[in-house]
Amino acid sequence: MTIRVLLADDQNLVRAAFALLVASAPDMEVVGEAGTGRQALELARRERADLVVMDVRMPDLDGIEATRLIAADDDLAGVKVLVLTTYDTDENIVEALRAGASGFLVKDTRPAELLDAIRTVAAGDALLSPGPTARLIERFLRSPAAPVAGGPDCLSDREREVLALVARGLNNMEIAESLGLSPLTAKTHVSRIMGKLGARDRAQLVIVAYESGLVTPGGG
Repeated sequence: MTIRVLLADDQNLVRAAFALLVASAPDMEVVGEAGTGRQALELARRERADLVVMDVRMPDLDGIEATRLIAADDDLAGVKVLVLTTYDTDENIVEALRAGASGFLVKDTRPAELLDAIRTVAAGDALLSPGPTARLIERFLRSPAAPVAGGPDCLSDREREVLALVARGLNNMEIAESLGLSPLTAKTHVSRIMGKLGARDRAQLVIVAYESGLVTPGGG
């Protein structure tokens, strides 16, 4: 199945490089390129992309607001957003996750990692990379924010354990191994947690876990 990718970045050379890279993958195609957030939103609606690679800092409409509008549009419910950021400068990356992005990468990531990230997010999984990006999440999700609606208090003890492991970046197989469950049971728990919390994907589960204090920076 071919992944239809929309590229949004205000730098022409960056966009062109990403387009060449994505087009080189046999399971992907570039269906549009946008230089502003508003163009990204319009192209997402017109081209029905599966995934938008979204830069944060763009003219007209920034990537965060464009992501929020995409996530809020029922007609674009199947469109995933993978946000690109420059580490230590784009502190608004957490706002992008809150707005509905399914993950993010730093801009100096290796080409193969970008392609893997596109596949991961397009498949419905959150991309919360280890290293600098994980530390970025920890650092800014602890900033003051509005109370989380439908927080982990509505979950069972087992579901809270699973949520904490999701927030640490474990996939379903790793969660199953950690808790002595079958992979199918782990997947069922994650799906049930998403339903109870009204989360779009695993990225939003991570936000709930950090903002509620279930998981703390540097802890578990």
